[in-house]
Amino acid sequence: MKISADELEPLFDALPDVVFFVKDVAARYTHANLTLVRRLGLKGRSEVIGKSVTELFPTTMGGSYAAQDKRVLSGEVIENQLEVHIFTNRTPGWCLTCKRPLRVRGEIRGVIGISRDLGQPDGRHPTYDRLRRVLSYMQQHYAEGVRVHTLAGLADLSVAQLERHFRRVFQLTPQQVLTKLRIEAGMRLLGGNDTVASIGLACGFVDQSAFARQFKATVGMTPRDYRAVAAQRVERGETGQGVSAVSSDDYIRR
Repeated sequence: MKISADELEPLFDALPDVVFFVKDVAARYTHANLTLVRRLGLKGRSEVIGKSVTELFPTTMGGSYAAQDKRVLSGEVIENQLEVHIFTNRTPGWCLTCKRPLRVRGEIRGVIGISRDLGQPDGRHPTYDRLRRVLSYMQQHYAEGVRVHTLAGLADLSVAQLERHFRRVFQLTPQQVLTKLRIEAGMRLLGGNDTVASIGLACGFVDQSAFARQFKATVGMTPRDYRAVAAQRVERGETGQGVSAVSSDDYIRR
């Protein structure tokens, strides 16, 4: 038995922490749940259907999302991509994005995907306290060359066990948590006057190019574009121009 996108759409309407979408071969939305509609600041689904990301998102982000869709339409599967989503009507938030080619009789006919808000850690897991020690270490040393073997030793676990338990407790791998910490630091520092190159080095990246690539893959725009967007939000008196509301400090305390 096959389930159509028409049947899935109302089911995903009931999930406020999940964005669901389907796009055609031209990367235009054919289905979108109400979570996406609301986060775009729109009134109804009809304002999304038939449009592309470049029409719905700011240019700085739309181009990045369009490039991602192009990769999927060529056959690539995007699995648990850690991203920061910045919508016009809400505080920036972390999510995990999955996109797959939509195949009909073996041919790629579109894109289907979800973006799930990063949830709270599982504080009841038996390794939670040990993993908190690891996270504390990562928060203090993210700008350095953090080795997974060192992290595993801090938790008295094997590397495989550490990665499995991290996924269970934090929904992320240790490397994704490290990326999250570094990007959060970069977003904070971009609110100041330091150069992009010096910020990249301060956040643990080997050079400006590596920082810019990871930042764009995660945030959907370059560090320079993010700095401009953040400045505009401050000028408009908006709060949450960074990711402080969902930073790793808050994440571990919940």
